[in-house]
Amino acid sequence: MPESPTPLPSARVERRRRVSAIWIIPAVTLVIAIWLAWNTLSKRGPLITITFDSAEGLTAGQSQVRYKDIPLGTVDSITLAPDYSHVIVAARMNRDATRLLTDKARFWVVKPRLSAGNLSGFETILSGSYIAILPSTQRGEARRHFAGLENPPVLQTNVPGRTFLLQADRVGSLNPGSPIFYRGLDVGTVLGWDLGHMAESVTVHAFVRAPFDDYVHRSSRFWNASGVSLSLGAGGVRLNVESLRAVLLGGIAFDTPPDAGNTPLASANETFPLYASLEAANSSQYSRHVEAVAYFPGAVSGLAPGAPVTILGIRIGEVTSVDLRYNRQKDMLEVPVRFTIEPQRIALSEAMAKRGPLQNAQILVNHGLRAQLATANLLTGQQEIALVFDRNAPPATVTVEDGALVIPTAPGAFSGITQSAAALLDKINHMPFQEIGDNLNATLVGLNKLANSAALRDSLTALKTTLADAQNAIGKLDQGAGPALAGLPAITNDLRSLLARTSVLVASVETSYGGNSKFYRDLDRLLLQTNDLMQSIRALSDLLAQQPNALIRGRSGGPQQ
Repeated sequence: MPESPTPLPSARVERRRRVSAIWIIPAVTLVIAIWLAWNTLSKRGPLITITFDSAEGLTAGQSQVRYKDIPLGTVDSITLAPDYSHVIVAARMNRDATRLLTDKARFWVVKPRLSAGNLSGFETILSGSYIAILPSTQRGEARRHFAGLENPPVLQTNVPGRTFLLQADRVGSLNPGSPIFYRGLDVGTVLGWDLGHMAESVTVHAFVRAPFDDYVHRSSRFWNASGVSLSLGAGGVRLNVESLRAVLLGGIAFDTPPDAGNTPLASANETFPLYASLEAANSSQYSRHVEAVAYFPGAVSGLAPGAPVTILGIRIGEVTSVDLRYNRQKDMLEVPVRFTIEPQRIALSEAMAKRGPLQNAQILVNHGLRAQLATANLLTGQQEIALVFDRNAPPATVTVEDGALVIPTAPGAFSGITQSAAALLDKINHMPFQEIGDNLNATLVGLNKLANSAALRDSLTALKTTLADAQNAIGKLDQGAGPALAGLPAITNDLRSLLARTSVLVASVETSYGGNSKFYRDLDRLLLQTNDLMQSIRALSDLLAQQPNALIRGRSGGPQQ
């Protein structure tokens, strides 16, 4: 029997599944997508809404929210508010920006604009507008809905310093961003303002940077330093400009008096008055004010509130009002000029303060004090009140009217010149120029007739003849006087000899018959005896006149001779 063949072993095939390399790319992509999704979700912050008046320059999906040029979010959508009054911008913020989203954060759109004298947002011309955020360093409550600013804030960084409130009657040329100066240095910025109670005043928010805020004391003074100050003095025309920015945008300056440097520092949001000028700020240090009023004769053009009041050329006050009113008692119009006097401007005036304003004013008026209008500026015609002393002023009494001292007035210097000129012109107008002209004309006619008359011609002819005869006589006299003049020296010598002999004769007479000579003494005795004789003869003649027979019978009543 044949042997059966040996069975051959059978092969077993096992199939193994292999992953294709092509699946690596989707796997990696999926991993990256998952990582990106996780990374995006992990960094994804809250969704916030910001309201603006318009969405100018913003684009959904492109415009960013930035802080210091660092992207913190992207605009997700822009929608119109239900009442159509504004737009609502939804922005998806990063997780890192979550802590910045408080109720003190501020948002605004950065675009090219000129504000506060600076050109900002110029870079957005190429990159497009974006939303800027300014967080606050102070803690606040978390918020997701914000009201955006239409204009960027003046301070776009958290600068250390303090804000002070300045009360003013009007803003004037101040603007947000106007500089604040301290001794010529730019140390702060005007943040803005708001209206006071019933719009009677304006509160200006003034920010002073550190460390300059430590120079603001409770006694510091703020004044408006806007524009240009032009003054005309003895040194010529003086132009005062705080800075070019102050001219364009306005400005504020402040200072502290030297004697107030040790006073307490001002706290944040402390209120100060904002004075209109440096002069007004300096005047605020005087606490005592005396109200006065004056009634000037004539016009007061050129006199306005704020005009200075001077005495002996030194300012001691200012004009507060110039009004026109009707006086019922006098039935006429009058102009009361009210002004204030600051006695503390007068050194060593403490003794005067004890007497009181009325008594002091009366003493000065008794010495001739009068209020007078004077020209303060020849170019502008501005006038001031000058208190002058007139020794020839009539007596006057100071009275009180509505709490103000009534100061007597005197005509101004220019007014006095005008009155004198008017009086002179009035005299000239009353002169009889027509009569004077007629008399002068008649006189000239008479002179003309006399000059052309025949009598004058005959007189001139006779005078000519007389002069010719006189000339001939003088010539003859000259010829006859020649020999006499030749003998004049001999005559002079004879006269000299005669004078010499006369002098000798007088000396001899003085010696022989002078006061000490014997002849003079004998003559003196003779004169005395002659005087006695004359007295005896006078007595005899008187007796004979009374008793003619006295020579025969003697004196009556006596013995007969």
